Amino acid sequence: MSDFSDFDFLIGEWSITNEFLKHRLVGSTEWETFPATSRVEKVMPIPEGRHADEHGGNLDTMFVPARGFTGMTLRLFDPVSGLWSIYWSDTKSFRLFPPTIGQFRNGHGQFFGDDREGGVPVRVRFDWIAGERPVWEQWFSADGGDNWEKNWVMRFERA
Repeated sequence: MSDFSDFDFLIGEWSITNEFLKHRLVGSTEWETFPATSRVEKVMPIPEGRHADEHGGNLDTMFVPARGFTGMTLRLFDPVSGLWSIYWSDTKSFRLFPPTIGQFRNGHGQFFGDDREGGVPVRVRFDWIAGERPVWEQWFSADGGDNWEKNWVMRFERA
């Protein structure tokens, strides 16, 4: 079951290798790779938490000079539902994207949401593999979740 510590593996500074599908939802197999760095910190300490370092979420700032933008992810845990909400924004769009919502089970997190890609409504899935070298994947489905296309992978290494 998910809890406040699910994303603790991500706290700290990272070097990231991004693999990005150049053309989405058109059957493309052409990928590009680019570097990034990231700093993740806990936010919203819980005054009456069960543990001294319990926090309601974390904030991830990602620097991507190779692509000319900075991104920010806010992850918030709801102890009532046991679910995380993940919000993304960046200096390309200057907007807060709709959240993906989900949880961790056995070191694997899966989060779902709805968005638009190129004007087309899409179902979004984030997959997180926790550990010493975490991996994040983004998938889109244009048919309500029957078929999924992976379009972004981030591989993390401690900076």
